[in-house]
Amino acid sequence: MTSNTVLVTGGTGFIGSYVAADLVEHDHGVVAYDRSTDTRILEKLGVAGAVDVRGGDVTDPADVVRAVRETGATHVVHLAALLTTSARANPRAAMGVNVEGTNNVLEAARTLGEQVERVAWASSAAVYAPPANYRSGGNEAGWVTESDLVYPDTLYGATKEYNEHQARVYAEEFGVSTVGLRPTVAYGPYRETGGSAFLANLVEKPAVGEPFAVEYGDQAIDWQYVRDVAQAFRRAAFTPEGRLSRRVYNVRGELATIREAADVVERVVPDADIDVSAEGELPWTQALDTSAAREELGYEPEYDLERGVREYVDVLRAEAGLEPLSG
Repeated sequence: MTSNTVLVTGGTGFIGSYVAADLVEHDHGVVAYDRSTDTRILEKLGVAGAVDVRGGDVTDPADVVRAVRETGATHVVHLAALLTTSARANPRAAMGVNVEGTNNVLEAARTLGEQVERVAWASSAAVYAPPANYRSGGNEAGWVTESDLVYPDTLYGATKEYNEHQARVYAEEFGVSTVGLRPTVAYGPYRETGGSAFLANLVEKPAVGEPFAVEYGDQAIDWQYVRDVAQAFRRAAFTPEGRLSRRVYNVRGELATIREAADVVERVVPDADIDVSAEGELPWTQALDTSAAREELGYEPEYDLERGVREYVDVLRAEAGLEPLSG
């Protein structure tokens, strides 16, 4: 019998399913709250039978309160959001889901304050300005800290910046315990396509014997394996309040250039056919200082790039009916 029940909004999506699986593996009760009740990823992760899936919509304030109250959730991991491409295509919907949806979660936690102990939620590295703004800044090692310039250039990033402000106010004025995380882009099996689909394709195409060409060769990317993102949210949900010095934390995996990542894929998949060019410029700030998350949340990535790629490749090959390559 578990003493904690965690309601995960967006809990049947890519990251949400891995968060649910990680929580189950650590003996927490889990409710996946999502507009989609498709359990495909949960099933692939082997935890569908251990997760209570509840259909719902974060834009409906009464439904959010009802879901939290009726499930007895002691913690909420709030992941539901429209990402960059969807937000650009439908700005009003993005404001509804990302901003109002987050407010509905925070309000539910305030209203049910004797029940809900913590809201851990997804901010994003998209709150930062483009990389050029930090080339002479950051800390002494050149890493971007949580206190550096926040100036997003996308609507998605702007919604996350606003949510950082409202989460802080709910903590300071209403006593709601909140922890936000600023991850970059997660990679791993079952990731949906999107504006950064080329990152998935760099692994997915070679894994099944298809050639792939990619730009941005000498530019650094944060390769954060999805299982590490999941453990970060678990730690954000359960780290005691007394250990926290802030309300938002950077989290990162392994920083490597596209060319270096291609080299890893070629090491894992010896017959990979990858063409890397130096064209183009990535818009994201990736070099995040994670010392606060390490010291206060106990966050230590368990997957370096090669381990993540190997696991990813083996899952893809198994699904395609091919032999694994890891030895």
